[in-house]
Amino acid sequence: MSDRCCEGVRPLKFSRRYFLKQGGIAMVGMSAMPAFLQRAVAASLVTTGKKQFVVLFQRGAADGLNIVVPFAEPNYYRLRPTIAIPQPRRGTADAAIDLDGFFGLHPSLAPLEPLFHTNQLAIVHAAGSPDPTRSHFDAQDFMESGTPGVKATEDGWLNRAVQIEPEEDASPFRAVAMGPNLPHMLHGSASAIALPDLKQFKVMPQTAGSGAAVEGGFEAMYAQTVDHALRGTGTETFEAIDMLRKVDPSKYAPENGAQYPTSRLGQNLQQIGQLLKANIGVEVLFVDCGGWDNHVNEGGVQGQLSNLLKDLGQGLAAFHQDMGDRMRDVVVVTMSEFGRTAKENGNRGTDHGHANCMFVMGGPVKGGRVYGNWPGLADHQLNEGRDLALTTDFRSVLSEVLAKHIGLIDLKTVFPGFDSGARRFPGLIRT
Repeated sequence: MSDRCCEGVRPLKFSRRYFLKQGGIAMVGMSAMPAFLQRAVAASLVTTGKKQFVVLFQRGAADGLNIVVPFAEPNYYRLRPTIAIPQPRRGTADAAIDLDGFFGLHPSLAPLEPLFHTNQLAIVHAAGSPDPTRSHFDAQDFMESGTPGVKATEDGWLNRAVQIEPEEDASPFRAVAMGPNLPHMLHGSASAIALPDLKQFKVMPQTAGSGAAVEGGFEAMYAQTVDHALRGTGTETFEAIDMLRKVDPSKYAPENGAQYPTSRLGQNLQQIGQLLKANIGVEVLFVDCGGWDNHVNEGGVQGQLSNLLKDLGQGLAAFHQDMGDRMRDVVVVTMSEFGRTAKENGNRGTDHGHANCMFVMGGPVKGGRVYGNWPGLADHQLNEGRDLALTTDFRSVLSEVLAKHIGLIDLKTVFPGFDSGARRFPGLIRT
């Protein structure tokens, strides 16, 4: 459901001036370059200083009630007799990790606890899309288009956010999705590319059809460019840029002792860190992970959900550690199409629900809090008598990040039909 190609052919356009200005060869060790290229880099390398935004989509509808556990809510344990996470207990790792006396993290998310208590991680509970659909495809489509209930929206909200401030000679890496195809969130008129694997450096441009990779990395991008200024006089510059493909990314060493999981998500997060450090003009990035549709044997402290959360927690914590001081310019938001039923089913799993939780991580985040209005889990408080009720629209959270972090104040085009100005989630991002 998640792999869809973008419609409409848009050639990649970048100029010699762009590469000279941005110093896009920062990923390459200076010692590996000829002397004349070292001088060129030393003269032109700059740090963009731009704010960067990473969106992580948990496909399959993650169980927010077992991710951020309302352990002080008695009805939680009544509704989940076999899969509930136990209340926090001193000296044991098989219980919820107390955050504020009411909510706790699933124990598999232990790597994120220090980030919460150092105000680098915030959580918004009972959040999600107001549309009542229980269809994975429709719900994901609505959250990626940013127009819940409207199926006709062809472009995605993240692409529209990039369109608000068009840039001359914009980097072809301004908007990047980690994966073989461009997600709906990045469909639109602003240029965006998909990178299946940085180690092979195959680039997926916005093309119709099969979405075949552009073989040859930057060499192919060079052949496709419509900017003649790069050809001829820019040859030496381009040869230096092409070294990015020739250098083995497996030599990349995460900083500050960070250790990423060997999973697909872990390696994607490591490559996102690598791209952000490269100073090649990356502003927004998208990554997703699947497997969250746990109808059967979801598990509690141990099980399917626990394994997914261990990967997620270790990956996000490693990314934060690897980025170090660079996190002052980075915000990461997690989202999933909807939550799960409040009551476990007969197969020790959960079915499609409604509201969920979102994580917001980064230096600009006012963390250390679980935000949102808690609706309660009594029978009369549940959505349709079965789900956690929604009290925060996901667009409110995203609007606050886009406004306070990215600086996009007028968001009417990003979320049409939604009053972002009046309904932004206040206080989540530092000004």
